[in-house]
Amino acid sequence: MTTLPELSGKVALITGGSRGIGYGVAEALIARGDRVCITGRNEDSLKEAVEALGSDRVIGVAGKAHDEAHQAVAVERTMEAFGRVDYLVNNAGTNPVFGPIAELDLNVARKVFETNVVSALSFAQQTWKAWQSENGGAIVNIASVAGLAPSPFIGAYGISKAAMINLTVQLAHEFAPKVRVNAIAPAVVKTKFAQALYEGREAEAAAAYPLGRLGVPSDIGGAAAFLTSSQSDWVTGQTLVVDGGIFLNAGVA
Repeated sequence: MTTLPELSGKVALITGGSRGIGYGVAEALIARGDRVCITGRNEDSLKEAVEALGSDRVIGVAGKAHDEAHQAVAVERTMEAFGRVDYLVNNAGTNPVFGPIAELDLNVARKVFETNVVSALSFAQQTWKAWQSENGGAIVNIASVAGLAPSPFIGAYGISKAAMINLTVQLAHEFAPKVRVNAIAPAVVKTKFAQALYEGREAEAAAAYPLGRLGVPSDIGGAAAFLTSSQSDWVTGQTLVVDGGIFLNAGVA
């Protein structure tokens, strides 16, 4: 059996943590001794994730990220279970549409922004009020390289992630010096969420990356662990691009 490290005394709330990138972040923080609350829409998947991660250190709160009542319950449950919430990782996101932006359904655009941006702001407000304003901590927003450059056919998603990057610098400015706020901008990571971008053509997709592969959740987990550690104590308002080098190809025919 794997022996867990001693408790760090720190606690993280990770939205969308039952699978994919959020799960990878949870694994990384638990591996260093943190306790964690993860959220997710599907209660069964959430329970499975809690059991796999370790129910002695992890709790799950089911609900939709854009639901204000769910946001409040997630923060309250974290405080009740662990007495603090040092780190917030805003990972929950959606991208329900694929196509040209000229044909984008505006109701879909509103849903994307509610889930990807407004919910992140709300969680930040609530963790600030519940713990961080008095005790400090860190926030990590999971953005995307789609927020840094045009992304054909996922325009609404890219625009929302650009907004999240700006939200990051706004929060970093206003929450300083108590709370550090940074973002991570991944390229394609092998998750169910991004499956449509590489399914059936993974080798072809990976060939475009200088490092020769697509990302995996642990790549982002390691970055989030750094940005919520004392090693990054003088880092705030930054967006860490974790992209396997894909941006190195910008402008190359």
